[in-house]
Amino acid sequence: MKFSALIIIVIVISCIFYSFRPFINKGDISIVNGKEAKSTEDDYAQQREMMVEQQIVARGIKSKKVLDAMNSVPRHLFVPVRYRRGSYFDQPLPIGLEQTISQPYIVALMTELLDVDNEDIVLEIGTGSGYQAAVLSTIVKKLYTIEIIEELGIQAAERLKSLEYDNVEVKISDGGIGWSEKAPFDAIIVTAAAPKIPDPLIKQLKPGGRMVVPVDNNYYSQDLLIVEKDETGNIKTTKTIPVRFVPLVEGEKSAK
Repeated sequence: MKFSALIIIVIVISCIFYSFRPFINKGDISIVNGKEAKSTEDDYAQQREMMVEQQIVARGIKSKKVLDAMNSVPRHLFVPVRYRRGSYFDQPLPIGLEQTISQPYIVALMTELLDVDNEDIVLEIGTGSGYQAAVLSTIVKKLYTIEIIEELGIQAAERLKSLEYDNVEVKISDGGIGWSEKAPFDAIIVTAAAPKIPDPLIKQLKPGGRMVVPVDNNYYSQDLLIVEKDETGNIKTTKTIPVRFVPLVEGEKSAK
């Protein structure tokens, strides 16, 4: 009798454990209770729509061209396979080499603050996965983007090409010195934190242009700044929100 009761207890415990096993993620395939549930492009499209409505529109982003861009770019293809199930959560994700892809809201916010259109030539500092570049490429005439980490830059260039973002050009270089051969730029976006606004980027910004850049403050975070150059070359900076970005790597930090 005792032996039978023990068997029953073991079976019950096993069933409970089986029912509440943690979700296992193997790339695009979810393993839940021993059954595979493969995410399809339709699933991702639905998640992307929810991301835009719940994380971006709900937090005040109004620009239609920004919302359309965020709705069209497949963020899950810009993150490592093991993180794809969380592609459309409002959080940054690691992309390797101590770098991250920014959370969707921040990408949308910086794009809206940049205030660009289909006639603009834009420079991005910090290509990373290429996601921000892809978002901007759907809006602007031409995007030049610089990545100092060679492996990331090569991967991003291949990814952007395979997804047919054909108006994007990637360069492996020190972003802190900009891209003088392609200057001046209508707008510049910096996607890593700088101790100060790099002077070469200010010089390469067209009069009437705008830069969005996170700059270190004294509170273990950064201030997201809008930098505007008027027609006479005078600079005005405006603080927006506190942010947390990975730092520009050493070569970019040293730009004067």
